[in-house]
Amino acid sequence: MRKAKPKKRIILPDPRFSDVLVTKFVNNIMNEGKKNVAYKIFYEAMDIVAKKTNEDCVEVWKKALANVTPAVEVRSRRIGGATFQIPSEIRPTRKMSIGMKNLIGYSRKRHEKTMGQKLAGEILAAYKEEGAAFKKKEDTHRMAEANKAFSHFRF
Repeated sequence: MRKAKPKKRIILPDPRFSDVLVTKFVNNIMNEGKKNVAYKIFYEAMDIVAKKTNEDCVEVWKKALANVTPAVEVRSRRIGGATFQIPSEIRPTRKMSIGMKNLIGYSRKRHEKTMGQKLAGEILAAYKEEGAAFKKKEDTHRMAEANKAFSHFRF
């Protein structure tokens, strides 16, 4: 859009935890508009997490999400015929969406039986600072650190 920025949509909090962040996460889980199914998956994962950790499941999930959320990323920029990977900071909204998408994407690739179990496993792994989503964040940070010399090309 060239003229006006689109309005931010108001997202209502979820019914069980009354948290807007949970609703955003469920919206990312959702496939083909099936929000009830996405809520069932998330709540099943939260029940498993609560059973395994004996802690507040929402706090465990938020800590896991914070652990997989990257602070910097590399962007490609073409300068004088060569393509450089330039590290740049990420906006807070983009940070959260990248973290959520990584957590959900890598939980889909796990080998448990149901999606709720897969998500719970990935949340617990991210909470302990291990697992595929956490490794992705570490790799992103490592790439940015390796290309720190090109940060003066920032755009």
